[in-house]
Amino acid sequence: MRDIAFGQFYPTHSLLHRLDPRAKVILLISFIVLVFCTANYVSLALVALSVFAIVLLSKVPLRLYFKSLKMIVVIVLITSALNLFYGTGEPLLEWGFIKITVCGINNAVFVAVRIICLILISSALTFTTSPTDLTDALERLMKPLNVFHIKVHEIAMMMTIALRFVPLLLEETDKIMSAQKARGADMESGSLVQRIKALIPVLIPLFVSAFRRAYELAVAMECRCYQGGQGRTRMKTLHLSKRDYFSVLFVILVIVGVVLCNVFLPPVVR
Repeated sequence: MRDIAFGQFYPTHSLLHRLDPRAKVILLISFIVLVFCTANYVSLALVALSVFAIVLLSKVPLRLYFKSLKMIVVIVLITSALNLFYGTGEPLLEWGFIKITVCGINNAVFVAVRIICLILISSALTFTTSPTDLTDALERLMKPLNVFHIKVHEIAMMMTIALRFVPLLLEETDKIMSAQKARGADMESGSLVQRIKALIPVLIPLFVSAFRRAYELAVAMECRCYQGGQGRTRMKTLHLSKRDYFSVLFVILVIVGVVLCNVFLPPVVR
């Protein structure tokens, strides 16, 4: 659990760090949509290579990305295994009611690559964008919702605080589990029911700690006279530069490439 790095900001000097946070959020949303629009291996490879290029441009150590992938390895394996047996067509291997087809193999590969790409591109956003910049970007992008009297600033603030609390709560969980083990608690042996019961001494202090942190944060914001976004100025004004427009152009080219691959090449998954 201490190896999970998702949600942490890694300060360094890279092209991705210098991009406008609004452009990075748009880039993230575009790739989330693109990764589910891939219908053949060529379009999937195009999106995967683009994600890998973004990871390299971030200049964040690859070990941090691998740490982010650790928490979803089990999910990827289980989901891929389920999709492996869920396919139509002539079976390549059949044992009773279990059968493996080419369609099932394709589904398993696409699901695994899609989930990995989603985690990598999401990690690239959190690694290269500070919580303050991310709040400003979300607020600016959701600004049209002010017409419907939606409190955009508060929503963006809540989303950013929740994202920032992920690594803190994981670190707190690891400390509590280590303390419980030092007191003789056994959390790794016994049946499934016994392991679940052993987690109760961990969950109660974790909830107490989470509420304490939330209360301390609320008090700190009140002491600084935080009253929401109305009439609030910003220390840093966001401006789009040439590199931001080039990043948008890069996303457009990837979208065009995926569309062309889907149109002119036969689909592998539907």
